[in-house]
Amino acid sequence: MTIEIIIQAIISGLLMGFIYALIAAGLSLIFGLMGIVNFAHGEHLMLSMFSSFWLWTLLGLDPIISIPITMLILAISGILTHYLLIRYILKAKMIVQICATFGLSVFLRSLAQFLWTPDFRNVANPLLEGRLEIAGIFIGQPQFYASLVCLLSFLLLYLFVNKSETGLALQATAQDRKAAETLGINSNKMFALGWALGLSCVSIAGTMMSNFFFIFPDVGVHFALFAFVAVALGGFGSIIGCLIAGIIIGLVESLGGLLIDPSYKLLYVFLIYLIIVIYRPQGLFGRY
Repeated sequence: MTIEIIIQAIISGLLMGFIYALIAAGLSLIFGLMGIVNFAHGEHLMLSMFSSFWLWTLLGLDPIISIPITMLILAISGILTHYLLIRYILKAKMIVQICATFGLSVFLRSLAQFLWTPDFRNVANPLLEGRLEIAGIFIGQPQFYASLVCLLSFLLLYLFVNKSETGLALQATAQDRKAAETLGINSNKMFALGWALGLSCVSIAGTMMSNFFFIFPDVGVHFALFAFVAVALGGFGSIIGCLIAGIIIGLVESLGGLLIDPSYKLLYVFLIYLIIVIYRPQGLFGRY
């Protein structure tokens, strides 16, 4: 095993880590705002990948060009999810909230299987294909640009939440809904915006991943699992925690598979998570 192979594994881990971070940020944003865990997060990722695929198949729009359209589709989906389902269970018991979002995940996955069958699909001949070579290190162009877009999107989300008036209104609503409402902030609109933003993050990651990942109804399960681990590892409600946790997961997955045994790479990720949970239950940067 050469140093080049190890460096390549590190780079691959970092690239996937940025993608995991953006997916987790969408999940963390929804939880931090409303205290509801979206168990349909992976299915929304799947919907974004299918949207990208059909836009390419029917209209010839490459995934990198169709990002604004898939963002709009998922943002509308998030708003509808809030107004048609979530707002009715905000004050319900946690078990009711879990059953509602888990039921939504089952419904969306079953609907995808009914409409599009369980077959594997892919975007043929996308604009981003081939690989880059830097000092003997090979990087797939789709993975490189997907991680770059996800990282830039993550930074824009962070700046929006922490620097804009609307972002500060989101934070105020998350900290104290009643106090925010006394200041004239419409909490219902903030919740809908939170869902729109959270699923927009997922749409960007899913659209970029459709360049190099197979698309099928169960594709979101794996990434949703890593997103939940990233949110718990980084800390519920912490966007920066999602970035750090996403990078950790990507590196552990890549290096663990290279240095030890690739068949146990999921085990390595969960082992790190369990260690953090035991010694710091609120996560690395958690508020809760």
